[in-house]
Amino acid sequence: MTLLLPGESEVVPGLMLLGPGVERYRVTGGGATVLALDAGDELEVVDPEGCQPCELLAFGAGGHSDPGLLEVAGLKGAGGNARTADGSDPVAVGILSAPLHDARRVRAGLERVGIDMGAMQAATPLRLLDGDTPANSSARVTALDDLACVVAAPGGAMSAHGGVPPTDLIAYVHRRDPAGNGAEPLLPTPLADPSQDFIILASTARAYQVPKGDWFQVVDAEGRQCSDFQCFAVADLEAGNELCLDATITRSLMGASCPAPGLYSKFFNAKMQPLVEVVQDTVGRHDTFNTACNARYYEEMGYPGHVNCTDNINRELDPYNVAPRRGWEAINFFYNTQVDDANQIYFDEPWSRPGDYVLLRALEDLVCVSTACPCDVDAANGWNPTDIAVRVYPAANMFKKATAIRMTADSEAQLTKETGFHSRTAALTRSFSEYCGYWLADHYTAHGATEEYWACRQAAAAIDLSPLRKYEVTGPDAELLMQTCVTRNVRKLADGQVVYTALCHPTGGMIDDGTVFRITRQNFRWIGGQLGYSGIWLREQAERMGLDVWVRNSTEQLHNLQVQGPNSRRILDEVIWTRPDQPTVSELGWFRFAIARIGDYDGIPLVLSRTGYTGELGYEVFCHPSDAPAVWDAIFEAGAPHGLVPMGLSALDMLRIEAGLVFAGHEFCDQTDPYEAGIGFTVPLKTKEDDFIGRDALFDRRDNPQRRLVGLELEGGEPAGLGDGVYVGRNHVGEVTSGTISPILRKNIALCRMTLPYNEIGTAVEVGKLDGHEKRIAAEVVRFPFYDPDKSRVRS
Repeated sequence: MTLLLPGESEVVPGLMLLGPGVERYRVTGGGATVLALDAGDELEVVDPEGCQPCELLAFGAGGHSDPGLLEVAGLKGAGGNARTADGSDPVAVGILSAPLHDARRVRAGLERVGIDMGAMQAATPLRLLDGDTPANSSARVTALDDLACVVAAPGGAMSAHGGVPPTDLIAYVHRRDPAGNGAEPLLPTPLADPSQDFIILASTARAYQVPKGDWFQVVDAEGRQCSDFQCFAVADLEAGNELCLDATITRSLMGASCPAPGLYSKFFNAKMQPLVEVVQDTVGRHDTFNTACNARYYEEMGYPGHVNCTDNINRELDPYNVAPRRGWEAINFFYNTQVDDANQIYFDEPWSRPGDYVLLRALEDLVCVSTACPCDVDAANGWNPTDIAVRVYPAANMFKKATAIRMTADSEAQLTKETGFHSRTAALTRSFSEYCGYWLADHYTAHGATEEYWACRQAAAAIDLSPLRKYEVTGPDAELLMQTCVTRNVRKLADGQVVYTALCHPTGGMIDDGTVFRITRQNFRWIGGQLGYSGIWLREQAERMGLDVWVRNSTEQLHNLQVQGPNSRRILDEVIWTRPDQPTVSELGWFRFAIARIGDYDGIPLVLSRTGYTGELGYEVFCHPSDAPAVWDAIFEAGAPHGLVPMGLSALDMLRIEAGLVFAGHEFCDQTDPYEAGIGFTVPLKTKEDDFIGRDALFDRRDNPQRRLVGLELEGGEPAGLGDGVYVGRNHVGEVTSGTISPILRKNIALCRMTLPYNEIGTAVEVGKLDGHEKRIAAEVVRFPFYDPDKSRVRS
């Protein structure tokens, strides 16, 4: 399977196989990257979101900059051009003000080819895609000599008051000599200078030692390749104790099938001694249930004598006097196993792609062994065993904990980021969860979820919800796009007004829920809770309809703090200033926003909206991430006398369930329409005369309902959980979507998607636990929202 490149007619999602001699690189918006090109290589730059300039610097022999080393080969997309930028607008300025990680990468890349950053100051860039280029515009250049090329996506920080967010570019390198470049797999750039760097050839293994505190990276060079891993503390081996990593002990202590970056990230031996910590993981799917492949497995499959990982491990560990085993317990990195409903362990092709890796840290002096699994008789290695790379980095380096997400199946993996408020939240807790690509606090050490909950109900609480996806929708056809794509009637929105709405597929199934901010007649902001497909989908609809509009991701330019609770207005009134033409904090109406600042006319620029996710009076404060620490400090200084506390996701979940607020993956998915999700009020079929995507299907679903979201009140103190079946006798009539113990109501409550006619208030049902039949909890259908159903508090 080969993924055709941009501009070709077919798109194949999934594994990024680009074909021989083709390489893909992400250039961060506002940043840059360095690529080495040989004479005759072609560089293609694609602008997925539109309106993002690209600038190139070419450095030839001797480190001299010369744009003539690149020949412009072609441009696709209206409104763009390719030219030499004048000296008043050098690309070096954009790179030097780029995100810190990009600047470091550029500096390191230039140093590797003998060029210092000072040479960039006088360099003249070649500018591509300069202008109002549509989404997916592309341009190509050809290298006329061997050179180092800096690819930049220039752009400054977007103010909360508006502007153009810098967005990512994708660079494809088409090698003139694929065979020459394809002799070895293209490995990702090392995370730092490695002290060890070696390849484990396909169907082999290798033992190696890692000192305590050092970091080591196991890299899947070509994708879909398993690597069994095992290790011992040197001290144990010297004492004659063969205590390796113990998967059962690890699963029990970590409460998970496999440790992951974060709080529960360690692997243990049988003494319950931690040996290894998982620091970064770009795949997230590994195996801790099975042994490494062994002779018996292949014999049972009909392949006696097949090379296997267990024998390879035995040979590698023999010099360390480790006794051989018939089947080695191992941590099987990249091995894609799961347990199905019949309690059967099954496997499929690995999720790993070329260059995916796991980064670990040695917690003791270790003897390690890694394999490149030889299995070619099933899908374990995608039917094609390939190499594994291992790199060891000295302890002096520092790497942040991170998992990886992909916005869509064919997107590149992006490591977990920290929000602009992270320096403040991390000083108050170590309990973080990954949400939509960022680390967010679960709860705070000095308070805990229950205290944070009560602060929101009785005083005030602030929660970082920066990962919410923001998109700037601008252009002459912005209103038409939003009117066509969301269920609400955006034509009725006044400037400065916000509306909660849904995005639906033509079938009526929901893509996302979120809010639309109308900034001006031609400027909107979409804020959704899902990972980010809603922005891609909006862009796809604009292209399908031929609209003159841009949809650009501003998530990394706008981070937001929700300040919620009865005292929220009083707190923000003390710290936020608005212009005379804007409403003050006290004047701001429900689902309205204001252009604001911290303190006074010269203060930090903000957008303040009267919105939230708690069912209480509340606001959201949007700012640039670089301003986030100062915004946090100002709000908490003003809030201290009013009982303001930081709040995490655990307390937020209790609050939003009480208020009947829906959450993606719980109350709705793409098989659920807004009526079934409990937000039918977002579909004004009678008053919205314009057509919109999903309208016809929603008419039918409204008139022929099958399921409705209802509230349940359960007996006892065991909360219901996502997926618990709801029964009347043997009849499965519903499914719990969310459940909690309500502190303020002192009740056991749940949201449930219920089959009609069992949605009537007062209907007696049972929530099934275990297999759904062996344990039942009596429940009753009740009115929801459970707390403040008339929304008098949020409107106050």
